[in-house]
Amino acid sequence: MSRLSAVAVRTSIFHTGQDLEKFVWENVGGQLAENDVVAVTSKIVSLAENRLVSRAETSKAELVNRESDEFLCETSFGVMLTLKHGLLLPSGGIDESNSERDDFILYPRDPHHSARRLGEELRQRSGLKNLGVILTDSHTTPLRKGVTGIGLAHWGFRAIRSEVGRKDLFGRKLKMTTINVLDALSVAAVLTMGERDESQPLAILQYDKIEFTTQTASDEIKIPLEEDLYGPLLLALRRREREPRGS
Repeated sequence: MSRLSAVAVRTSIFHTGQDLEKFVWENVGGQLAENDVVAVTSKIVSLAENRLVSRAETSKAELVNRESDEFLCETSFGVMLTLKHGLLLPSGGIDESNSERDDFILYPRDPHHSARRLGEELRQRSGLKNLGVILTDSHTTPLRKGVTGIGLAHWGFRAIRSEVGRKDLFGRKLKMTTINVLDALSVAAVLTMGERDESQPLAILQYDKIEFTTQTASDEIKIPLEEDLYGPLLLALRRREREPRGS
């Protein structure tokens, strides 16, 4: 039998330029135990790194084009569909909610580096051997209403678990199944942290099937567009966007 727990942590408001490692430690340090994973909303990481742009400086459309790794198309309600850090995202991950000065909030510049730095600091301070970190965000799923959590970056544990070669209920060996541990944990974390004024930017998770490691690869969870199950749809959008207008 497997067990998963997720406990959100209420904190004071995190302000732009605050020390992220100090903030996280002061709020969860005394609660951490072996085999914990600390989930941190990516927004406060961005605030710590001063990843903000004033609305007076640029338009959102210009900012999306600048920040996105690739612009795919404009969809319903004027939302711009983009690729950023190996994720399919609206508006390049740019956020407009819960900003003290009504600025645009951008993604951390290097999410994997930010997660690793925080994870190493927490391990050093706590003396714990097995401890992981996730940077989370909210995410929409095609053909589904509402948002769920997604892992922007992680450190300290394996993001995926392969079930290939294991047997199903009837003894047949699985050929393709891989478990996305990172996003499964992120869904639980974001659900408990909330989306409004809860002021719960942190969560502590425990799951008894996490494989902890210090050799965390930034691209472990990513899949090339050309190999993705939905790649043909996204590649078609890319081709359409690159076609000369009026052709």
